[in-house]
Amino acid sequence: MNYEKWDEILAPYQHAVEELKVKFKNIRKEFLTKGEYSPIEFVTGRTKKISSIISKANRLDTNDIEGKIDDIAGIRIMCQFVEDIYTIVELIKNRTDMTVINEKDYITNFKESGYRSYHLIIKYPINSIAGSKEIHCEIQIRTLAMNFWATIEHSLKYKYEHYIPENVALRLRKAADAAFLLDEEMSEIREDIMKAQVMYQAKSVTLKDVLKKIQELYNLGEISSALKYQRRLDKIDSERDIDEIVALKEEIDYILEDFKTHRIEK
Repeated sequence: MNYEKWDEILAPYQHAVEELKVKFKNIRKEFLTKGEYSPIEFVTGRTKKISSIISKANRLDTNDIEGKIDDIAGIRIMCQFVEDIYTIVELIKNRTDMTVINEKDYITNFKESGYRSYHLIIKYPINSIAGSKEIHCEIQIRTLAMNFWATIEHSLKYKYEHYIPENVALRLRKAADAAFLLDEEMSEIREDIMKAQVMYQAKSVTLKDVLKKIQELYNLGEISSALKYQRRLDKIDSERDIDEIVALKEEIDYILEDFKTHRIEK
């Protein structure tokens, strides 16, 4: 198969990967903008290399690349906690812009190698100048610890051409168990970590809002008021005094409303 044909085949998958990355990043952004904890830590994506597609097609003994290979397009979603993985799975299942057609829970039923992750195969519609097309995409959802282990295992598979020596494989399995113990330990203090992160995000959102409102005072020509509130904000410890920042925001809101009302009356 020539490269022009490969470009034609891979184009919709590349399109899907870019769209899906944006969608999941926006989900994370939505949570954070509302001052809530996000189950999504970060998102990556890729289309499978041509050499890997050919190798997999040979292993499956098929020429039907698009019909038999579900992971030409791949999205990986990283989470802080194991519980977040299942939250994201339900979130994806409830969406109307993609359809889950297969799933494998390699967390409850981890592989003999120690590999843990949650895999979903989705159908995702792509619209292009060539028309609409529904393609398959694999979504892998895992914790940061699981991803660290899987990255190491992938490197070793590459080094040993998929046949990792038993002594190395044994140490890998022990490392996988250790990584999962870390995940379990983090789950024990999950509530405290989530509250701390939500509090930090709330401070960040409120502080950004105060700065925006001070800029609004500048734009209205209320320079002295803007400078006064800027100095007061500079004296507040933004790391600790969230109540003072909220009180300052409410005060500026009141002043802005008063300025705007008087301008309308004039």
